[in-house]
Amino acid sequence: MVIYGMRILYIAELVGKAGVFALKQGLPELRKRYAPDFIIANANGATSGTGLGRSHAIYLRKLGVHTLTLGTYAFYKKDLVENIERMPYVLRPDNLSPYAPGRGSYIYRTGDKRIAVAVLLGQSGFLRIHGDNPVILLPALAKRLRQDTPFVVIDFHAQTSADKKTLFAIADGSCSAIIGSFSRVQTADETVMPRGTAVITDAGRTGSIDSVGGNEAQACINEYLTGIPEWPHAAWDRLEVQGVMVEVDENGKAVGITRVRLPVSQEKEK
Repeated sequence: MVIYGMRILYIAELVGKAGVFALKQGLPELRKRYAPDFIIANANGATSGTGLGRSHAIYLRKLGVHTLTLGTYAFYKKDLVENIERMPYVLRPDNLSPYAPGRGSYIYRTGDKRIAVAVLLGQSGFLRIHGDNPVILLPALAKRLRQDTPFVVIDFHAQTSADKKTLFAIADGSCSAIIGSFSRVQTADETVMPRGTAVITDAGRTGSIDSVGGNEAQACINEYLTGIPEWPHAAWDRLEVQGVMVEVDENGKAVGITRVRLPVSQEKEK
């Protein structure tokens, strides 16, 4: 008989205002369906598709999200950078420079338990932000966090599946879950590894499904045709909340991971 220790809902990357709206619409149903003890949302693209603004961070917190994780766009919004030290519920990658503002990991209290959440950045393909080798850093990070709680969740923001699969293999047994982000496309390889770590290569995205990574397709087509970068605009067609639900036993070992896909109303917020 499994004694459940915690139910953790991870919301895949919010893309623009459409993603924030989809989460607002869908979160009550997700709470009812899964009864999570703790909610994590990747907000790397929540504000205009690139980064997280301070107002959006506060708004998402008020909706009921306990922790917001960031990745490549962690420092794109100046108002967040100026306030991130005072916002422990916002996490940037842990393997950045020690002089970078903010936190890469934090231990939160939920009910009578505590849960540790951290973000790590992969090494392949990122041009504007670079992290130290997560394969080297993860064992020490997980060991440090587990001194305070058996419930440890890592958001691994990486571009390549090789990056993610390698970290999964090294990390099995050292944390409760490692959830892949960045590609904004949900993969179908969710599993609990032999030593009790739940993994998925990418949890997907929250926002428009009929789009290019949550953004309007035409702008992306124009960029490919002309070679001229275009600022992304969130699409609103066929909105969905995606992510994963992770069930963890009292010892911090995952006993289940389920992909989440919840279609929501497409009516735009007035």
